[in-house]
Amino acid sequence: MTRFSLLALAREALGGHRGWQPHWRDATPRDFYEVVIVGGGGHGLATAYYLAKEFGITNVAVLEKGWIGNGNVGRNTTIIRSNYLLPGNVPFYELSMKLWEGLEQDFNYNAMVSQRGVLNLFHSDPQRDAYARRGNSMRLHGVDAELLDRDGVRAIAPFLNFDDARFPIQGGLLQPRGGTARHDAVAWGYSRGASLRGVDIIQNCEVTGLDVVQGRVIGVQTSRGPIRAGKVAMAVAGSTSRVAKMAGLTLPIESHVIQAFVSEGIKPLIPGVITFGAGHFYISQSDKGGLVFGGDVDGYNTYAQRGNLPVVEDVCEGGMALMPMIGRVRVLRNWGGLLDMSMDGSPIIDRSPIDGLYLNCGWCYGGFKATPGSGFCFAHLIAKDAPHPVAAAYRLDRYATGALIDEKGVGAHPNLH
Repeated sequence: MTRFSLLALAREALGGHRGWQPHWRDATPRDFYEVVIVGGGGHGLATAYYLAKEFGITNVAVLEKGWIGNGNVGRNTTIIRSNYLLPGNVPFYELSMKLWEGLEQDFNYNAMVSQRGVLNLFHSDPQRDAYARRGNSMRLHGVDAELLDRDGVRAIAPFLNFDDARFPIQGGLLQPRGGTARHDAVAWGYSRGASLRGVDIIQNCEVTGLDVVQGRVIGVQTSRGPIRAGKVAMAVAGSTSRVAKMAGLTLPIESHVIQAFVSEGIKPLIPGVITFGAGHFYISQSDKGGLVFGGDVDGYNTYAQRGNLPVVEDVCEGGMALMPMIGRVRVLRNWGGLLDMSMDGSPIIDRSPIDGLYLNCGWCYGGFKATPGSGFCFAHLIAKDAPHPVAAAYRLDRYATGALIDEKGVGAHPNLH
């Protein structure tokens, strides 16, 4: 495969772009792999990439039931950030943020990482105090954070509704290093980087069963035949419960759908990512000019990649309350991503009770932004059979011991996280 560079781009331009090669090999399944990763989304691909790059484990297969980019990695609002509060979360997401900052150079692919800032607005004194606490926690962990007053927010986003709003804007918490990345380019870049290092990327290969003998997983059954494996790693997002059930496991996970929306393209308007503090609404602008926005999960359990009208209305109401001019923009399309909502709103990266079976799940709203960190830490767990230090709190047994990581403080209510 051609290494991307200015020289390569100029050469292909002069040659009519006829020399470009596929980004990754469309591999045929082999009989045995040292590691089989179930799920060809961002987390599964990143895990394969770091297994090969950091730990030298290249006899790896990534099994995707559809095509690369078909799942949540292509169905999100592209936000990257590390503005978390609790000690169990901040170090992990900051590691992920640092990996984002060097990602394109690392795997030699343009993932369109754009650190334009993430601004969380507050509308009351108690909310200001909560954001001040969050910002202080971030700074104690070496994460950038700035608490802005009303004038500071107005200088960044003068188009917001300051004067006659139902929920007046008092200020905001800004993480300047936050921003966005191109979701499908992230999947393509990790696929390319893993394939270059010998990993088999196998599309249209649905896992239909897990082979467990005397408490140990020895392989998987797929729509393209059985595959034996030394280790099996699950990274299947909203399908976690269904795949775990194949091994007889019941996990503290519920599946919910979250909707996202894209408007028609307009001239540059939104400087970074802005979130509405009086409702669940967040918005940014893509490089093509479309406004990308979303809100709450649909409150019911589902495996469908589509949502219902009440949430559409709620998201639009949040947008109108924050910036009424958005009502003049036409929505072009929307879609649904399938979230694996954990009981405390934080993820699980751990070994399962079945020997040789590893879990990566419970990402709730944080899946895309965690992609590099998740892949790196999951690869560390698989390779060394020990958790990475920044992911040590993401144990499965914390639900039995009570060591929860409840970032929002709403208890064991996945649909509220």
